[in-house]
Amino acid sequence: MSSQKSAYLYGFSAVLLWSTVASAFKLSLRYLNYANLLLYAPLTSLLIFSILIVVQEKVHALKELSAHKYSAVLGLINPFLYYLVLFNAYSLLPAQEAQALNYTWPIMLTLLSILLLKQKVRLRNFLGVLISFCGVLVISTRGNIAALKFANPYGAFLGLTSALIWATYWILNLKDEREAVIKMFFNFAFGFIYALVFVLLVHGLTFPPLKGLAGAVYIGAFEMGITFLLWLKALELSETTVQIANLVYLTPFISLVIIHFVVGEEILISTVIGLALIVAGIIYGGTRRG
Repeated sequence: MSSQKSAYLYGFSAVLLWSTVASAFKLSLRYLNYANLLLYAPLTSLLIFSILIVVQEKVHALKELSAHKYSAVLGLINPFLYYLVLFNAYSLLPAQEAQALNYTWPIMLTLLSILLLKQKVRLRNFLGVLISFCGVLVISTRGNIAALKFANPYGAFLGLTSALIWATYWILNLKDEREAVIKMFFNFAFGFIYALVFVLLVHGLTFPPLKGLAGAVYIGAFEMGITFLLWLKALELSETTVQIANLVYLTPFISLVIIHFVVGEEILISTVIGLALIVAGIIYGGTRRG
C-alpha cells in the first residue's frame, strides 16, 4: 500500500471514529452525569497515553518536569474546561445541535487569530465568519430566524463557548514543541487532577453504572486518545496536509446519520442547513483543522 493510501486509511479511520463521539456523549449522559463523564473519560485517555509512552520507550521524557509546567495551563483548558462545558451542552441540547455548534471552533480560531495574533482581516475571512454565523442562527432557532426565538439559549451558549475554548487551546498548543504523546500525557494528567478535585468538591465521587463507565471509556479512547494519534499518523504519511485535512469536513455529516440511527433523534432540516452553512463558511474562510 502506498504512503498516500495509508494516509487516507488512517484519516478515514479517525473521521469515522470522531463521527461516533456525539452519539457516545449523548448515550453516556443517560447513565451518568457530566461530572463523572468528565472524570472517567480523561482517565481512560491518560492510561492510553501512559501505555504508549512505555511501548515507545519514552519514559525518560517524563523526568524533565521543568519542561512540562506549561501543561498545568493547557490541561486546565483541555481536557478540563473544554469537556466540562461541552458535556454540559450535550446534557441540555439534542446531540445534533450540540455537535454542530461545537463545530464552529475554526471560526472562533479565525476571530482569536485576528485579536490575539494580530493577523490581518481579509474580506474572505469576514464573509466566512458571517456565513457560519448564519448557520449558528439557523440551528439555535431551529429555523425560526425571523422571530429570533432560541430553542435553548443557555445550551447554545455552552456549545459556542466550547468551540471558543477549543480554539484557544489550539492556539496555545501551537507554541508547545514537545512530542505529541508526551504533551498529551501531561495535559491529561493535569486535566484529570482538576476533574477529580471538581468532582470531589461539587458532586462527590461515585462509581458509575457499567453502561455509563463503558461510554466514558469509549469516549476517552476514541475522542481524546487513539483517534488523535491516528489523525497525526495520517498527516505524517500524507503528501500534503490539505489532502487529509479536508476529510474532517465529512465528520459532522456522518455524525448526523449515526445520531439518527443510534441515539434515535429525528434530524431537523434546520440542523442540516445550519451545519452546511457552518462548514461552507469554514471552507470559504480558509480555516482548516490539521
